[in-house]
Amino acid sequence: MADEKIGRPVPKPSIYVDTKPFWDGAKAGKLMLQYCRDSERFQHYPRPVSIFTGSRNLEWREVSGKGTIYACTVIRVPGPGLEGRLPLSVATVELDEGVRILGNILNKDPDTVAIGQRVEVAWDRLSDDVQYPAFNVV
Repeated sequence: MADEKIGRPVPKPSIYVDTKPFWDGAKAGKLMLQYCRDSERFQHYPRPVSIFTGSRNLEWREVSGKGTIYACTVIRVPGPGLEGRLPLSVATVELDEGVRILGNILNKDPDTVAIGQRVEVAWDRLSDDVQYPAFNVV
């Protein structure tokens, strides 16, 4: 199975909220987030109703994927089988559109990743057909 070859768990779509636009966008290299048409604001993580108004007047829109590191940490787990994957830098990114999203920081020494750095979306391949948003420092 393709997922086992890479050896990483692949998130499953939600059964409570239609997240298909998020996953379809990710597959196409587009970061899609829910947008409340009443408050004219984005929200993340996806929910069945707006966190601003309680309405169901939501749609999915592509966002820039640009933002600033709000918080970050380095994951270090000793043990066999993790070579090449750890240490791993994980950050909460505040997107320019006003929402925060969690993602890995790619292509950067984890010890040099810092709060306040500018980032842009990149894509972390989890399996042959699933990729998840991650970020590169710019």
